[in-house]
Amino acid sequence: MFSTMSIRVKLFSLLLLTIVSLGLLSALMYVSTQDTKEFGQIESKIEKLQSDMLMLRRNEKDFILRKDLKYKQKFEKNINVLINDIRYLKKHLQSQNIENNKLTLFSKFVLEYKNDFYDFVKNQEEIGLHPKDALYGSLRASVHKIQDYAKKSKDYELLAKVYDLRKQEKDFMLRLDLKYVDKYSKKIDALSLEFTNNSELINNLYSYKEDFLSLVGAQQRIGLSSKLGVQGTMRKTIHKAETLLSTLAKEIKNTTSQKIENMIQFSLIISALLILILITFILLIIRSITSSLVSFQDGFLNFFKYINKESKHIELLEENSEDELGKMTKLLNKNILKTKQLMEEDEILIEEVKKVVSLVKDGKLLQEIKASTSNDSLDELKTSLNDMLETISNNVADDVNEIQKALEKFHNLDFSYRITSSKGAMVDSLNSLAETISEMLRQNKTTGLRLEISSNELLKNVKNLSKSSNEAAASLEETAAAIEDISSVMSDTTSDVSKMTSNANKLNTSVKEGEDFAKQTTLAMDDINKEVESINEAIGVIDQIAFQTNILSLNAAVEAATAGEAGKGFAVVAQEVRNLASRSAQAAKEIKDLVEHATTKANTGKEIANKMIAGYAGLNKNIENTLSLINKIETASSMQQNSIHQISNSINLLDKQTQENANVASITQDIALETQDIALVIVKNANEKEFTGKNSIQAREIPLKEETNDFLVIQNSKQVLQIEDKKAVNKNIAINSAKFIQDDSNDEWESF
Repeated sequence: MFSTMSIRVKLFSLLLLTIVSLGLLSALMYVSTQDTKEFGQIESKIEKLQSDMLMLRRNEKDFILRKDLKYKQKFEKNINVLINDIRYLKKHLQSQNIENNKLTLFSKFVLEYKNDFYDFVKNQEEIGLHPKDALYGSLRASVHKIQDYAKKSKDYELLAKVYDLRKQEKDFMLRLDLKYVDKYSKKIDALSLEFTNNSELINNLYSYKEDFLSLVGAQQRIGLSSKLGVQGTMRKTIHKAETLLSTLAKEIKNTTSQKIENMIQFSLIISALLILILITFILLIIRSITSSLVSFQDGFLNFFKYINKESKHIELLEENSEDELGKMTKLLNKNILKTKQLMEEDEILIEEVKKVVSLVKDGKLLQEIKASTSNDSLDELKTSLNDMLETISNNVADDVNEIQKALEKFHNLDFSYRITSSKGAMVDSLNSLAETISEMLRQNKTTGLRLEISSNELLKNVKNLSKSSNEAAASLEETAAAIEDISSVMSDTTSDVSKMTSNANKLNTSVKEGEDFAKQTTLAMDDINKEVESINEAIGVIDQIAFQTNILSLNAAVEAATAGEAGKGFAVVAQEVRNLASRSAQAAKEIKDLVEHATTKANTGKEIANKMIAGYAGLNKNIENTLSLINKIETASSMQQNSIHQISNSINLLDKQTQENANVASITQDIALETQDIALVIVKNANEKEFTGKNSIQAREIPLKEETNDFLVIQNSKQVLQIEDKKAVNKNIAINSAKFIQDDSNDEWESF
């Protein structure tokens, strides 16, 4: 099937199959991802339901504790959110074919919880959300009427019994125990029997009792504990809802996990099938292509073995395919036949070339290749070789052996030999070269003799320069040592002045801190005065309390005396209260005296602190003046030190330059000696060679120009150190020794 298909069609089919497989896998992955995402949303909504339930419980507890209707509004808002979440979750469960009966039951429990909470709020509103509201307010108004009646009639016994009734009332409200209701009923009934003739009081007591019993009834409906009444019902409902929600969450989590696992297994099976189909198709195509490639490779290798002379015979390739490789096989067979014919013609031409090359190796350059071939490249190469041999014979020589003989003479330093038995451009060039070398050797010998005389004169001048440079360097070293001693003294002085500045700064800081502490002391004294004034006011209040207590004790003593025998104990207590009031007044007076004394001391301390601040200010000013003088001294000392440092640097620079001059003189002397040796070697080498006119060269005196002495120029804004040595040897030799020019923007020498 694949043998009739082209490689392009095979690869395109493979690509198409791969794209289809990837498309199916992508679609499968997309569906799986969407389902997984929806399962995640379901689990997230379950967690959201649990969070919503906790928020409802929180709103419930907040309302129970704070009795505020805003928590009812929050409850309504959150219950609506919970119901919407239940609807959303039910919709997604239906889309995934997951059983949702428990979710419906949970929704029913939520609605029951909602109704129970609203019933609870309604009963609480009936009782009252604050002390002045509903039954709370009515109960309070009724008991206040009875209390007002008792106070107006000054019936303290009635007032005491009313207080006892209120105690039973509060005990019930705090403990929610019906025994306090029984006690309340008995006591209020007994109280009603005592005042049967007072219709107003009886009506008030009846209203008070009815309001209290109504409050008790409403509280019983709400529940005297968390397990009774509406609270108990609400608690049971919410517990059932939470338990059901927890069970539902576990079941949904297990169901989604199982569905995700099944989906993954299905995806893996489909993926494996697609990959298996794709691999099978790939292997079939690879097998089809590789079989053709192996056949083509074997034939191609045999062809190259024939071309590389590894094989003397060549076989044509098998043509058993219609694809691109089959077409290449047919084309290769045609070229094999053509190449075989060309290679046979090339072998004949190459054999003749070998013969010509053998003659050329013997030095016979005037040869010609006469064989021909169909290979244009080799034929062109034959023509090029013939042209090359003709050109070489014309440009070099007919016989290379003559050139080799002349080169051997030159190697033995005999430049007087000339070629006469051969023709060619190189022959003429070698003869001309021999004449040129002879002329150069004559000039070298002349130059060597002159260089020898010049080097002797240079050695004399270099010795004088080296001696002068060494003497100048010694003098500059002594001057530099003296400058370094002065610089060291100035550095120590500057260091001492810096230490004085540092100590003065520390003293200035300490004075400022002392001044700050004195100011803080003044502020603290002011704060003490303010506190003392507050204490005086408190003592005045205590004194007034003691006075009022004393008056009240006197009144109590008078009342006790009026009461007679029954008031004796109360008279003793009144006397003790009066004694305590007297002692409190005496203690308040003593504290007042101590506070006034402390105020005087604080004012004295404040005056002393103010004097300290003034003293610190004057001391700080004197220190700042001293510090200013020290800074000026430090600045002047630093400037002097910088000047000394600049002088030292200048001297060190001169010392370095002098040493460099001495070093240059030493190096120049070495160069002069080496030049003298070179001159001797040049003359010696020239004498060792054979050339025309060798014995006619003699040494001659070389006229020298007048020498110009070294000079040093120092100007106002520049330092110029220029040394020139000029010696002229003939008209073309001039040696300029060393030039050094240094420009500075500051007139350091003038400052020195």
